[in-house]
Amino acid sequence: MPDRKIFVYLLNMDSLFASNSLGLFAVVVVRYLLVAGLTWCIFYSRALKLGRDALHDIRLSIVSAGILAMAIAAAVEVHLLNLSRICYRHCEQPLWYIVGSYLAVLVLQDAWFYATHRLFHHPQLYHWAHQGHHRSRRPSPWTSFAFDPIESLVHAMFLVAVVCLIPLHLGTIFAVLTTMTIWAVVNHLGPEQLPVRFPHHWLGRWIIGPAHHSVHHSHQDKHFGLYFTFWDRVMGTEDRVYNNKMKIGRKTKTPL
Repeated sequence: MPDRKIFVYLLNMDSLFASNSLGLFAVVVVRYLLVAGLTWCIFYSRALKLGRDALHDIRLSIVSAGILAMAIAAAVEVHLLNLSRICYRHCEQPLWYIVGSYLAVLVLQDAWFYATHRLFHHPQLYHWAHQGHHRSRRPSPWTSFAFDPIESLVHAMFLVAVVCLIPLHLGTIFAVLTTMTIWAVVNHLGPEQLPVRFPHHWLGRWIIGPAHHSVHHSHQDKHFGLYFTFWDRVMGTEDRVYNNKMKIGRKTKTPL
């Protein structure tokens, strides 16, 4: 009977989704603990203990990891239904397209992050959609993925939408996820852990680093971007004091 076949098919899909979600959850959590933990040990362990704020960030990040894992599992389901645009072989896409699509996804993700991040700072949304990320008085690598569930879901669904709309090589997707992880950890190091000019040399006008993002954790109406400073500059949310310091630093070529 056709109905029975459909039921068995859906049951198998549900089983695959559950197993994929659990497997991906383990991978995402281990990746987070390794990257954030190693960074913590290098920059913080001698000066700070793993206090209440860090433990809060870890718990919230584990919840976010579960949501991201289910989103990736959903993307796998979409691909199995031939609804995604993921490809595996290099011959299907030239190298220039693989590199260009990687940069394009970063640009789109940055725009999406800026818009939703600023939206979640609205007073009517902040307490249930974004407050968890700002609970820590002193952000650290553990804060990098400490998002409230609704915010985690919004960012995760962006990735699902991308694989449905844009032809991407599987390696490109892994590269985007890796970039997202490393960038988030570095941006939450705080300006005291690395030279303030990092990475604010000739790319400093465009690239977000720990000095730029630390401003957001002290002035929550400034610096909403993820990778690039473009939207903060265009939308008037770039901190003038920070901008002036960077201009002076570029002219004098001295640490700020």
